[in-house]
Amino acid sequence: MNLDSSVLELNGVKKYFPVHGGIFLGRKEDVRAVDGVSLVIRKGETLGLVGESGCGKSTLGRCIAGLYKLTDGTIKLHGEDISRLKSGELKALRLRMQMIFQDPFESLNSRHTVEEILQEKYIIHKLPQKKDGIDEISALLQKVGLPENARGKFPHEFSGGQRQRIGIARAISLDPEIIICDEPVSALDVSVQSQILNLLLALQKEMGLTCLLISHDLSVVRHLSDHIAVMYLGKIVETGRAESIYENPLHPYTQALISAIPIPDPEVKRNRIILKGDIPSPRNPPPGCRFHTRCPHAMDICRKQEPILGEFPGKYPGIKSDEDEKHEAHMAACHLLFNLHVDKKRKYI
Repeated sequence: MNLDSSVLELNGVKKYFPVHGGIFLGRKEDVRAVDGVSLVIRKGETLGLVGESGCGKSTLGRCIAGLYKLTDGTIKLHGEDISRLKSGELKALRLRMQMIFQDPFESLNSRHTVEEILQEKYIIHKLPQKKDGIDEISALLQKVGLPENARGKFPHEFSGGQRQRIGIARAISLDPEIIICDEPVSALDVSVQSQILNLLLALQKEMGLTCLLISHDLSVVRHLSDHIAVMYLGKIVETGRAESIYENPLHPYTQALISAIPIPDPEVKRNRIILKGDIPSPRNPPPGCRFHTRCPHAMDICRKQEPILGEFPGKYPGIKSDEDEKHEAHMAACHLLFNLHVDKKRKYI
């Protein structure tokens, strides 16, 4: 794995939420929302983080943004550990990292006009409101496709897509290096989703942004992502280049997710993989492979021993393309990986 161009490095990140109960409200157990995640996000690229609702995607994004304190593990920004920052240091981090939330109405102050919302950065960080004689608020509105008269209106006067554009304008107003997009289009109409996605893609190219895109919709992730990480019950079960994940999914969970993507051609039929049962509770995850309770190929070893991402007793075959040695391997945490078909153009490492 080439780490020279990495911006963010996550190593063994865990976030547990305590559950209290009993007569004295003592700590009974933990909700293991994120349980040992290691990832790399490279400069100028988008990492798509996918999985079903409740798998820990949003919690991981909030841990990276410093909204949650880690239970264990480290998060490094350009080699600097940012996982233990204090409140004053977090304020400086906000200049480099911003977040776009799922519900644009809930994330915007309903009592403030658009101008007041976008002015907050100048007050909090004590920045000049004009740069080279240009009104930055007008420039921001133009950049996200909103009219000039929007600055005097309140959030409730806009449609869902327009409110998300305001949220995007607020996120890019500090000219950040990294943007965490937490389900940025899931609350929007389908007709508006593509407009917001195209806006995010254009802004990324224009500003050279590094992005973490969190979504349960794999078709959305495919449109924007360079790399993809698949998450299940607090753990990463597969990761690799986006085209490799979609063309050759290795983990049974990834295969099921991709089989659920609708095809816009009624003549083309896809073999749908239906997962039985619900996601187990993160308060009491199953032993061994956490997916074995729903996996159609589960073996005895799956119920007893937890698979390791990219490794297995001896050498676990991570798979990568011959022509792209510099990028990370296509890896999966699955005991079945030895039985999967390996294309002749690929090799074991």
